[in-house]
Amino acid sequence: MKIVKEFKEFATKGNVIDLAVGVIIGGAFGKIVTSLVNDIIMPPIGRILGEVNFKHLKFYLVKTETMTPDQIAQAPAIAYGSFINTLLDFLIVAFCIFMLVKVINIVRRKEKKEEAPVEVTEKDCPYCLSKVPVKATRCKHCTSQLEAAAHG
Repeated sequence: MKIVKEFKEFATKGNVIDLAVGVIIGGAFGKIVTSLVNDIIMPPIGRILGEVNFKHLKFYLVKTETMTPDQIAQAPAIAYGSFINTLLDFLIVAFCIFMLVKVINIVRRKEKKEEAPVEVTEKDCPYCLSKVPVKATRCKHCTSQLEAAAHG
């Protein structure tokens, strides 16, 4: 029962839920990118290259001249056209993630610039470790002589 309680605490933490939502949205985004590559980008490229369908580009590992179409479909082959499609999928997703991170970094830098620098108004007394004003020359707690602040 203890393990069930621990798992429930783990699964309901905000980070785990955020991660799950990210994975689900990422999977859906991946399907959109795959459709973009297969249905929109690759057909014009195939047409430009002479009516080539990248899904059918294969390097057969056996001689196929005497085979029937059914035998050719079953023949061992390296499907480099499918690999090209998958590579384009990856490059588009990677570029989108890069752009998203770039925008997030710009927003973060802008937020940091908008934050006013904090002015230091107190320092620690080296003798009693109490807080004293930066411009103080004597500690109000232990009355020790402090170095004069270099303000001017």
